[in-house]
Amino acid sequence: MRISQTGGLIAAGSRRVALPMLQVGSIPIIERIVITFQQAGIFPIVIVTGADEDDVKYRMAGHGVIFLHSEKPDGTELFSSVKQGLRYLQGKCGRVVFAPVNVPMFTPSTLTRLMAETGDVVIPSCRGRGGHPVVIAENVTGDLLAYDGGDGLRGALRALGDRRRWLRVEDEGVLASIHDPRQLEERLAAHNDELLHPMLHMRLERETAFFDGRLKLLLFLIDDAGSVRRACDAMAISYGKAWDLINRLERELGYQVVERRQGGHRGGNTRLTERGAQFLRRYQSFEERVFQFAQNQFQDTFFCTKNDP
Repeated sequence: MRISQTGGLIAAGSRRVALPMLQVGSIPIIERIVITFQQAGIFPIVIVTGADEDDVKYRMAGHGVIFLHSEKPDGTELFSSVKQGLRYLQGKCGRVVFAPVNVPMFTPSTLTRLMAETGDVVIPSCRGRGGHPVVIAENVTGDLLAYDGGDGLRGALRALGDRRRWLRVEDEGVLASIHDPRQLEERLAAHNDELLHPMLHMRLERETAFFDGRLKLLLFLIDDAGSVRRACDAMAISYGKAWDLINRLERELGYQVVERRQGGHRGGNTRLTERGAQFLRRYQSFEERVFQFAQNQFQDTFFCTKNDP
């Protein structure tokens, strides 16, 4: 199901080099990147896990993200995680914003600028060097997945030639790696300043709330995976809790959202009903419009100086 214009991909799979739970400021770097992605309205957000996997799931389960276990968790090749995430996101969004977990300090405003650009691949450039995150259009995903040459992701992007577009930015966070602690500390104050944002927790309610972002993600994953159990595994929620949420939603809406089919221990073949899929698409569209309105109002209210005395 195509669910949004822009999805997100964070590579944290390599047990040898990725440090997703490294704390910079008061939060781990994996959480810092997810917050930055969410501030830009990115959905869905996929984390390819492997390094500190249990801790990452425990910390991030409430953030409404998807976990993919790395196919090569003991390797150092970043490109394998990129390919795994791109394969998963094919057909689900028009573009993917990719960031390695070890480069956590790019700012939300830089990310917004990158997403506003058109092109097959958009790469930030600072001080003459390319950095992260990288915006990848769906029409080049096949080329990246087919690439088997040298130099990993860098080589795959280089092979795209003039299909790449460079966006010059002043944000040194696009280059700041965890391997240079001094850089991280220097960027921390500026990054925290930009993390100031309105966080809308959208819910549908009658007497009490019965639909929110977590259930939205669950429905999306059920339709994609064809299984409630696999959906639960992907977002680190219990099977029993998932059915409690689904049953309550259906009672409140007055119609069936999930189509039940009997199966084996993996839970059978389960999809959204036609009305359930329509409800999910409409809610996502509604949420995107509200998000954009809130962002515009926030900027006008707090950062527009034309009406200031």
